[in-house]
This record gives sequence, structure tokens and C-alpha cells, in this order.
Amino acid sequence: MSIEAKAEEIQDSFESKTRNLGRGKYGRILKMAHTPTREEYKKTCYIAALGMVILGAVGFVIMWVMTYLPGYF
Repeated sequence: MSIEAKAEEIQDSFESKTRNLGRGKYGRILKMAHTPTREEYKKTCYIAALGMVILGAVGFVIMWVMTYLPGYF
């Protein structure tokens, strides 16, 4: 079997697998997926940053309580 025939066989195999990509069980998700607008991206970044700050603050409070509070008892 020549290299060209093998490459063509591999390409045909790949194309047959991807041909029904938009019609399978993930087709609806792929149709709904889109690049976020600038506003959506900013809002997502803001919410993620706010979550990190809140988790960091909770962790800091727990560390502070575990470090300084046992000294009072």
C-alpha cells in the first residue's frame, strides 16, 4: 500500500467520524456555543475574581482563627 493510499484512507476515516458531529448527542450544544461578547467576558471575569476573593477571605479568616484564637483559651 502506497503512502498516498494510506493517507487517503486515514483522511476518509477521519471525515466519516466527523461528518455527523453536529447531529449527534452533542449537536445541540455545538449549535448553541458561540464566542462570548466583550460584555459577557467581562462579567464572567468579574464573577470569577469575586469568587476567588471571597474564598481567599474565608481561608484567611480560618487561618487567623486557627493561629490566634487558641492562644486565648
